[in-house]
Amino acid sequence: MPVERYSGLARAEKQVHATPLMFFLCAEVADVSTLKPTADAIRFSPNPDLRFSPLLYFSHSAAIDTIKACIKMGFDDIIALPYSAGDLSERIFRQVGRPHTYYETATYFGPDRRNRVGNPRSPESDHGGGQFRRIEIIRSPESGVNVLRDDFQVVV
Repeated sequence: MPVERYSGLARAEKQVHATPLMFFLCAEVADVSTLKPTADAIRFSPNPDLRFSPLLYFSHSAAIDTIKACIKMGFDDIIALPYSAGDLSERIFRQVGRPHTYYETATYFGPDRRNRVGNPRSPESDHGGGQFRRIEIIRSPESGVNVLRDDFQVVV
């Protein structure tokens, strides 16, 4: 299937019937927060094949603020220059055929990215308690997204 420009969730809903595993690839933008409506539409879609689709951001630099913003929006990976064709294929293939854990809290839905940027937990972090779902999935080009486990937990 060729690469197509994102043209809204309704179009993606139609496409996912023909292409069970879709990747959402985002090129660098001047203000990464402008991608939030798109990321939210994908991450909060009621269709699990869209909701758990790989969401990748490509950047010319690995600015820490951009990485943090992408993590908060639920991106699966942030890929910064320089990268070779081999690097790209390895990073993309990481998204398929292996288990991935996602978390859903009151303010976040996305892959398990706890403390990936090496900062101490902030007071507004959802990791200190409350309700959350831990969802383990595996992606397949043939069957799309398969949920392996879905646990609802409360931490006090």
